Amino acid sequence: MRCLVIVKASKASEAGVMPSPELIAAMGKFNEELMKAGVLLAAEGLHPTSKGKRVRFSGDKRMVIDGPFAETKELIAGFWLWQVKSMAEAVEWLKRCPNPHAEECEVEIRPIFEAEDFGYELKPLLEDQEKRIHDHLAARKP
Repeated sequence: MRCLVIVKASKASEAGVMPSPELIAAMGKFNEELMKAGVLLAAEGLHPTSKGKRVRFSGDKRMVIDGPFAETKELIAGFWLWQVKSMAEAVEWLKRCPNPHAEECEVEIRPIFEAEDFGYELKPLLEDQEKRIHDHLAARKP
């Protein structure tokens, strides 16, 4: 199963405070372990929401909202994309992760929908779409 591991923002990350060199090194080591185990698919940190935008959808209308956004605890500072056998395996990996912030924080694990989750009838169509997208993205990599 693939899962998205979501690092929630903190006041410091939203203020643009960069992690310490020690935390960067510890996260790098952790990411290497994930990579060697075949778990890591992607890992990225995000700029604060002051550099972001949101688009609000209301029927056929679109409204652009400039950051920063309120409610730091609801914001995302970074993420991993993992390939694991189960949610239990993802939890075990996450328990080994260095604390992403210099304060108490939460990291959320969410399973990603797979083609078979949408029913047998749609599986071939969705698998074909996913393959085309995957092939296109793989061809773009430098």
